[in-house]
Amino acid sequence: MPESFPPGFLWGAATSAYQIEGAVREDGRTPSIWDTFSHTPGKTAGGETGDVAVDHYHRYRDDVALMAELGLTAYRFSVSWPRVQPTGRGPAVQRGLDFYRRLVDELLDKGIKPALTLYHWDLPQELEDAGGWPERETAYRFAEYAHIMGEALGDRVEQWITLNEPWCSAFLGYGSGVHAPGRTDPLSTLRAAHHLNLAHGLGTKALRAAMPARNTVAVSLNSSVVRPLSPSPEDLDAVRRIDNLANGIFHGPMLHGAYPQDLFTDTVRLTDWSYVQDGDLSTIHQPLDALGLNYYTPTVVSASPAVPGVRRLDGHGASDHSPWPCADDVAFHQLPGERTEMGWSVDATGLYDLITRYTRDRPGLPIHITENGAAYDDKPGADGTVHDPDRIRYLQAHLDAVHRAVQDGADVRGYYLWSLLDNFEWSYGYSKRFGAVYVDYETQVRTPKSSAYWYAGLARTGELPQAPTA
Repeated sequence: MPESFPPGFLWGAATSAYQIEGAVREDGRTPSIWDTFSHTPGKTAGGETGDVAVDHYHRYRDDVALMAELGLTAYRFSVSWPRVQPTGRGPAVQRGLDFYRRLVDELLDKGIKPALTLYHWDLPQELEDAGGWPERETAYRFAEYAHIMGEALGDRVEQWITLNEPWCSAFLGYGSGVHAPGRTDPLSTLRAAHHLNLAHGLGTKALRAAMPARNTVAVSLNSSVVRPLSPSPEDLDAVRRIDNLANGIFHGPMLHGAYPQDLFTDTVRLTDWSYVQDGDLSTIHQPLDALGLNYYTPTVVSASPAVPGVRRLDGHGASDHSPWPCADDVAFHQLPGERTEMGWSVDATGLYDLITRYTRDRPGLPIHITENGAAYDDKPGADGTVHDPDRIRYLQAHLDAVHRAVQDGADVRGYYLWSLLDNFEWSYGYSKRFGAVYVDYETQVRTPKSSAYWYAGLARTGELPQAPTA
């Protein structure tokens, strides 16, 4: 018997603005931190940028038509903050808003539910110049932006997500420096994390003040599934420390109104956390309508003596600077077995563990898998078709994990494949392909891969087909 998902389960795909839109200088848009970062020599593979990306800004109607052909019932996209509020302050640019109005109308016309993410890492450069996420003011600017978007699109978009993967914004952007803005300061990492939390709380309040009560607000976390290399007390303590830095620093205040107490103890030599002001935790702890979870691979750690100058393997890009404040003595491990082109272990049990953890932690809170997918070295065959059986097997295993979690009582409402299209993969440039749809970057021609048709069958029937054996 095929595994069937509940009626009304949302079958979607996800993208982000800077990775697909292009048109970075059109209709009033000004630079984001990713424009600046990608144009800085040595920051991205081959010096590649999102200037054109996959030209979604001009080709969105064709892309929405493609989603409809594949039977998708939902589409998660992000808004480019500097496209609608170029300096991060003041009134919106209507030409920028109009693009998203047209996109949403096109989705609704095709029967596809839009899920709008407000922030997917493209901070207006002027806000970074004023200090960026380590500064409290940025959270207030985000709330103003959220109110603008809620007023503009709250009448037709029902699903809203405040932040995508705030861990990456804080820890990769301000810690290891492998993401924009490319700073490498451990204290700024923790300050940025708190102000991203504050932005989520303020932004949630702003959205609810601007939108109809029927709309839902969520956040998308890339919570790590942290496992010990061995059952030794030292390795278990390494798990505790990384779990706090990867997960508790965000879900603690967002879901429970408090940071983990031992997070303060672990980082005492770096900060006294005095930037956490009275009332911040209650502001951050807004009621959520759903929780978005992004998952790709588990994290395996052990205790290890700190070795100065040695790059630590953690799956987030090579850097001489650790993204993990006060955890330089934790080692990260790649275990034997299948890996994607990102070098990430393929292990669907991690997704099951992630879903069931949050089901136990916050019973009754609906969950959406807002990102899950894999990069492989996809190439068109002689006939122009793109076969990607490895991706199909990856998806089948992970969706089986989702189904098992649902069978075990998890309230999972939807799944968003990352990604709809091959695109600009941040510091990796165009070297990694996550898309279900192949994009020829020279011609911008889109070709659905075998995985796209496999996923289309699932979206139309709600029944999980078997993956090919070869």
